[in-house]
Parts: sequence; structure tokens; C-alpha cells
Amino acid sequence: MSAEHPPFPEDVPTHPLLVIDYELIKAGNKHEIERLWTAGTTLGFWYLKNHGVDEEVNGMFDVGAQTVALPFEEKMKYEQGDEGMSFGYKAAGANVVDASGTKDTTQFINIATDDALAWPVQARRSYPSTVNAHMASTIIPFVEKSLAVNSTLIDVFDAKLGLPTGTLSKLHRKGEFSGSTTRCIYSPPILNRQATAISAHTDFGSLSFLHNRLGGLQVLVPGTEEWQYVKPLPGHAICNLGDAMVIFSGGILRSNLHRVVNPPGAQGSIDRYSLVYFTRPADSVVLRALTDESPLIADAVTHASDPKRFNPGVTALEWLTRRVKNRRAVNQKGLGAWLDSGGTEHTMSGS
Repeated sequence: MSAEHPPFPEDVPTHPLLVIDYELIKAGNKHEIERLWTAGTTLGFWYLKNHGVDEEVNGMFDVGAQTVALPFEEKMKYEQGDEGMSFGYKAAGANVVDASGTKDTTQFINIATDDALAWPVQARRSYPSTVNAHMASTIIPFVEKSLAVNSTLIDVFDAKLGLPTGTLSKLHRKGEFSGSTTRCIYSPPILNRQATAISAHTDFGSLSFLHNRLGGLQVLVPGTEEWQYVKPLPGHAICNLGDAMVIFSGGILRSNLHRVVNPPGAQGSIDRYSLVYFTRPADSVVLRALTDESPLIADAVTHASDPKRFNPGVTALEWLTRRVKNRRAVNQKGLGAWLDSGGTEHTMSGS
């Protein structure tokens, strides 16, 4: 896909993110590690440069475009369904973006990490021909590199939280099925420039590794009521923490509300593609604050206004399934389903 796009406008509200250098993180640079910790404990979002995945990202954008271009009937053979499965194709209008039941405008294909790592054996489900054709050459290298990046960053948080070495890594063990996913997303231009393409949400899992070429991503900064764009920077990924890391850390780490709207300015008149890798805990992992493993986390939970929110009593699979299922349009039977699709955004105030 061509990387030539209209420039991001300079007259819209943007939120500056810390730029973290992945090479410095890998080298154990203490100053850079402190900056990552600051990002993770404030907004939970940061830019990541020197991550080394640009070539694979370019290939994945092509996979997304080729998949979207398939006939609708062909794509629907691989639809996710309405019971909370995360993997497969999602058609435009299959999800809702608000409590009123407004349908979304995005298409995406979710490729299970379990399937990529087991290829050519089918671990979770089948995929369109455009995915299969690029699995070995593009998708598997992207998954492997993304896994390495996210695992390195998670290890930093492991140490900063005072956990025994490898605690968080064990919760994301490779030998067990998980909801970890590669997602290729397509959003067409929206005639109503104020409409939402992807609803306000926190991410379901642990760490998201996002690649954008156009604007559209917005964050709601804590303590404000104004949505602000996150400007895409060439060669920089955007990383953000998800619900699982909030719960594991007893609220020390943050999973912030974000959404996707039409890109601003001239960018809003062209097709928007994006790519994200989601690292999520192993399916059987029970989501709970790791108070027994870390005095720092134990203290945070003790002083939280509602400690019970850090022990939801469900597995990572149950958490993911609930959230995915209750965003499906067909499952909207009133306000209850919409509220049941929520994550830690409903519980993080006052921590």
C-alpha cells in the first residue's frame, strides 16, 4: 500500500505522548525505563520508536487491504459470530459504538496468535485465502517480532512492580491458548465527520502495539472531558496498556479510554487502514491483583477506594468473551448489554 497521505492538520487538539526508544529499553537504560514507567502509570499510552517491525508492518497493511477487497460473501464465511469469539472477520455494522445501538463502520480481520504459531496446523479457526497466502511470509514474522517487543516491555513493568522475575511472563505463557491477536482494520470515510468508527473503550488484554498512518485515534485524558487526537508519527508505533495490566497491578498501571473517529482534515476523505497486535494473558489465567507477589501492589490495593474491583473473579478468556459478545449489535437488548461490554474504565476513578 502507498504510504502517501495528506498531512495531519496542525489545527486540531492533540495529546503529546512520551516517545520511548525500544533499543534503549532492550539495553536496560535506566532513564528510558523510568520514562516508560511514567507513561504506564499516567496515561498508559506512549510512542515506541526503533522497534524494528516496520517491514513486517508494511506487509500486514497489504494483507488487510487484500482481505477487505474480497467479496462480502467470501469474508462472511469467516465471521466471528455473536457468542464472543474474537478471531475471524468482523463486518461493518456487526458491533455497536454507543448505548443507543449505533452500528460501527469498521471491518477487521483478527488472526489468532495460536494459529500463527501453529501454522500450518489449524489451532483455533480457518481464515480467508488472503491470510493463508501470507501466513508464512508476513504474518508469522510480524507476530513473532510483536510478541518479542511486547514481552520486553511487560518484563520492564514486571520489575518495576516489584514482582518476582518472570511473574507476568508466566501469565502470558506461550504453551497455552490465549486471546492474543493480530488485527487488520479498515475504516471508510464517514460522511458525518463527528461519527465514531470504534467506540470509546479500554483494551481487553495486557499490551497493544498499534500502527497507524492516518489520524483518528483519540484519547480522553484523565480529569478532562475533551477528546484529543494522537498524531501518527512515521516509524513510531503507539503502545497502550489494557485491562489485565490494570488488574494485575492493583491500579498502579493505567488502561485509558480511547476511541477512533474520522481522521481530521483532508485525511478524513480517504480510506483508513490500521494494524494492531494485542498481547493478552493465557485463557485460564484468573484476573486478580498480584498482592501476594508484590508489597507495592498489596499497598496499592489496600489504599484503593474499592479493592474488590481488582479481583473480578473471572479468567482472561471470560473477561474477553464478555466484552466482545456484548459489543455485538445482535446482542443489544437494552442498556445492560452495553454496560456489560465495559472494562476497567468503569472502575478506575478514585484509585
